[in-house]
Amino acid sequence: MLRPTCDLPRFFALGLLLCAASAAEAAETAMAPRQLLLAKPVELPSPKLETRVIRVQFPSGYKTPLHTHEGPGPRYVLKGRLRVEDSGQSQVYGPGDVFWETGAAMTVENIGGGDAELVLVELRPVQ
Repeated sequence: MLRPTCDLPRFFALGLLLCAASAAEAAETAMAPRQLLLAKPVELPSPKLETRVIRVQFPSGYKTPLHTHEGPGPRYVLKGRLRVEDSGQSQVYGPGDVFWETGAAMTVENIGGGDAELVLVELRPVQ
């Protein structure tokens, strides 16, 4: 009678290792791609903050009056073209652009041909 030449426990362990390595590779390739859009050190005005995420829609040609927000934070343009005047500087942003709003007096104007949308993250002290 012929005996098998492979050691089944070792063969099984090797199979588990190969399977685990294959699963790890699959998980790595299945991760959604990531892209850093903004990195900024922030000095917090308070040990406790309220974070607000707000979606703003700007009709074609609309310009906000000079205003401030309750806190600074990142802003992400979803669609359209916006001219932002913040702290005396003017900049134009389009879809996918991210910028930091200082919390100083500012205006935003939709200079594109259609509606524009912006998501703002506001970091405001808790009263």
